[in-house]
Amino acid sequence: MTFKKLIGKLHLWLGLTSGLLVLFLGVTGCILAFQREIENTVQSYRYVAAENKPMLPPSAIQVIAEKALPGKHPHSVTYQSKADAVQVAFYNADPEYYYIAYINPYSGEVLKVKDMNSDFFRIVIMGHYYLWLPPAIGQPIVASATLVFLIMMISGLILWWPKSKAASKQRFSIKWNAKWRRVNYDLHNVLGFYMTWVTIFIAITGLVWGFQWFAKGLYWTTSGGKSMVDFYEPLSTKEKQALFEGPAVDKLWNKMNTEHPNAAVMDVHFPSSDSTAIEVAINPERDTYWKADYRYFDQYTLQEVSVKHLYGRFQETSVADKIARMNYDVHVGAILGLAGKIMAFCGSLIAASLPVTGFMIWRGRRKKESMVNRKEGRFSSEVEF
Repeated sequence: MTFKKLIGKLHLWLGLTSGLLVLFLGVTGCILAFQREIENTVQSYRYVAAENKPMLPPSAIQVIAEKALPGKHPHSVTYQSKADAVQVAFYNADPEYYYIAYINPYSGEVLKVKDMNSDFFRIVIMGHYYLWLPPAIGQPIVASATLVFLIMMISGLILWWPKSKAASKQRFSIKWNAKWRRVNYDLHNVLGFYMTWVTIFIAITGLVWGFQWFAKGLYWTTSGGKSMVDFYEPLSTKEKQALFEGPAVDKLWNKMNTEHPNAAVMDVHFPSSDSTAIEVAINPERDTYWKADYRYFDQYTLQEVSVKHLYGRFQETSVADKIARMNYDVHVGAILGLAGKIMAFCGSLIAASLPVTGFMIWRGRRKKESMVNRKEGRFSSEVEF
């Protein structure tokens, strides 16, 4: 058996074992590609009429949100433009819940309280990440299928590679006027080649979430041999009594508004306990996340607390940190703006089609081999008779 035939067998059997999962991940990836744009279009409660007066501070928003969801502690409040409602996130692991309250930042009116566990895109995301299974079960399955798909893309490129210049002319275009079997073959072969250069990045970024060994190995490679510091929540001092007057979250919000007047998005995280620091995330861009400044402050002294993990001040991050921060934006194509999202959508769509066209190629060959075997068997019987 030649090397290329061995690769062909590997490609075939990996495809047959992972095809349904690849199809599912491709379809759900297409649905999620334009999630932000769809939500911004159909969810009118995300917007308010801009007013020429100050917005309500985080402490006032917190009180309003807690009245809307009694007994639950808000995690964070998100401020965007003057025409956007503020978003207060509530989520907890035990008991499990996830809500977002949309509030008018001028009047304090609660525009919408949304249970995210019944949100359409949230349901799709849970399927895309975990197959709607417990994360400890679903995530390894999805990650393993993604790893298999990455191997299939590499093996597919080896099989695609033309033997000669004459053969290379047929590798870049689909012969639409041929019989349907040839068209199906070209759809698998040609579209698979073009798709690989996009979906290989989607697969790699997916593996970063799926396997810790992969994430840490990629960081080690891009950092020149340094180990990635795991995320940890910084702590406040044990003062138990603030050294200032007024809510700490309001003072930090005002401070960050002064220091970052052009921020597109600002998240103020409410401390989860009396010993944790207050996090304020300032993002200069609305559609990506990797350039955000993550800053932490002692809730009793308001002194800034430095961190060693990659989610700290943007200007203090290394090249490897920036690459790790880009993971989500690369995965969904947002790193290249609208063009990147279109590429991610098309790549996911083609990826979803490959198991179908590949199965049809395999089935067609099986039928052809069966017909040949029957003919040879009939000819053999006639000779013996």
